[in-house]
Amino acid sequence: MSNEQQKPVIGFTCGDLNGIGMELIIKTLADHRLLDICTPVVFASNKSLNFYKKSLPEHTFNYANARELNRLNPKQVNVVNCWEEEVAITPGQLNEIGGKYALISLQQATQALKDGFIQGLVTAPIHKKNIQSEAFQYSGHTPYLKAMFNVPDVVMLMTAENMRVGLVTEHVPLNEIAKHITRENILSKLRIIHSSLQKDFGIDKPRIAVLGLNPHAGDEGLIGNEEETIIKPAIKEAKHNMLVFGPYSSDAFFARGQFERFDAVLAMYHDQGLIPFKSLALGEGTNYTAGLPVVRTSPDHGTAFDIAGKGKADHSSFLAAVFECIEIIRMRLGYADMRRNPLKKISARMIANAVDERIEENEG
Repeated sequence: MSNEQQKPVIGFTCGDLNGIGMELIIKTLADHRLLDICTPVVFASNKSLNFYKKSLPEHTFNYANARELNRLNPKQVNVVNCWEEEVAITPGQLNEIGGKYALISLQQATQALKDGFIQGLVTAPIHKKNIQSEAFQYSGHTPYLKAMFNVPDVVMLMTAENMRVGLVTEHVPLNEIAKHITRENILSKLRIIHSSLQKDFGIDKPRIAVLGLNPHAGDEGLIGNEEETIIKPAIKEAKHNMLVFGPYSSDAFFARGQFERFDAVLAMYHDQGLIPFKSLALGEGTNYTAGLPVVRTSPDHGTAFDIAGKGKADHSSFLAAVFECIEIIRMRLGYADMRRNPLKKISARMIANAVDERIEENEG
């Protein structure tokens, strides 16, 4: 199989047209070295890309029009024109135009993902309020993709070089969080994270930490009882077939670096997990949707309207999301191959054992 055939096809959504999404795409894909490891497909329009391209003269961004998804150019950035009409782009402004075309881009990219024309998807940031419509009544990308792929549950998993943090609840008001903290929900998230760590990240026996809901993890029932009645029983049940530990008090857990002993952490709610993640993650963080039959990643930030159209956006996190998407696709293929050919795994172990024995003999 040639290198061109091995490269995964990665789709890109434009995000809110008035945000920094287009700038991130141009800056990221202007690096032609990415074409050595993937075939990019941008779901937007030539006119919209050219609008932002003019403000970034220092970045050489070339592309080819993709009229048919089954006839992509593997040596160039491909652009699918999701709309032909002129659009009034106003960088930094929150309006219905930004949300309307963000949804069109997302819908067409999702369909391409479902049809198998692309193997992975990197989504630029949307604004969760102005994208709302009859076709999009979700709190973000994660629940939308869960519905589109008709899976029972997914996990918003933040990943970086030194940590992975998943959430039981995502974009839920604080006064409603407790009712979503159930034994069933915790177990479902733990199963998805455990499976993802194995097949997406190549960790055979992952260790997962679970945080408590209340301060000091409830202090044995003195500060709330969710830990005693819900979280601890869920952890006990999960231990039957997973390495799960906790519940831990969130502040001490991160402050003392305990997260470094685990392959992933399950937080109970958004800020409990994301504040320490964004503060402590080495390198650039990525938002990964675990539990889908496909691979979707995104940067760990929003639309940044305050700097949109000014050429100031840092594309490091977006680039990290691209690399993560490609790497997970490769890990999944390797995992599936190992499952289809168990002798490969046995042979690898035999070789390793033989090498160890030979070393011992020589040392003896």
